Amino acid sequence: MIAFLFPGQGSQYPGMGKQLVENFALARQTYEEASDALGFDIAALCFDGSEDDLRLTANTQPAILTTSIAALRILEQETGLTPGYAAGHSLGEFSALVAVGALNFSDAVKTVRQRGTFMQDAVPVGVGAMAAVMGVEREPLEQICKQAAEDEIVAPANFNSPGQIVIAGHATAVERAIVLAKEQGARRAMLLPVSAPFHSTLM
Repeated sequence: MIAFLFPGQGSQYPGMGKQLVENFALARQTYEEASDALGFDIAALCFDGSEDDLRLTANTQPAILTTSIAALRILEQETGLTPGYAAGHSLGEFSALVAVGALNFSDAVKTVRQRGTFMQDAVPVGVGAMAAVMGVEREPLEQICKQAAEDEIVAPANFNSPGQIVIAGHATAVERAIVLAKEQGARRAMLLPVSAPFHSTLM
C-alpha cells in the first residue's frame, strides 16, 4: 500500500511548477483549472511572482495546492501509482483530500484561497512569525518560549520530529526565542518563509 504525503506552507518558492508545465500538458491544464476557479492567473504567481508575493498566505495556499495536484496528476499519469493513504501537513491536508477524491480540486483551491485570506486577516503581515528550531528538546524549548514571550505570545506550534520543533507567535517574541535557543545550544534556529503565526493561539 502506497501513502502520499503533501507539504504545507513554507515549501513555496518562485518558479515552482514551471518545469512541470513546460513538460506536461496535464500540468498546464491543472494550472488553468485553478486559474479559472480563482479568477486570476495562478501560474503567473507561481512562475513569475516574487518571494514576498508567494509568502502571503492567501497566495501561498492555492499556489502550493495547485502545484501539489499538478505533480500528483503527472505521477499518476506516468506511473499508474495511486495512494492507498494520503495525508498532509496543515494546508497539505487539502491536497490529500483532493488526492483521494474526497474534495473536488476546483472547490479545494477556492476554499484554501479564502482560508488564507481569513488567516491573514486574523494576524496582519509582519505581526506574527514562525521559526524552526533544531537540536532543542520540547521542555527546554517551552521554557525558552516562556522567557522570550515577555508580554507577547510565542510557543511551540509544530512538533515535526524529535529533532525539529517549530515555534510561532508575535514576530518580536519569535526573534527573541531564536536568540535564546541559539545561546542554549540549538543546532539551528531560523525564521520560516510564512506570513502568519500558524498553529498558534494568535490564530
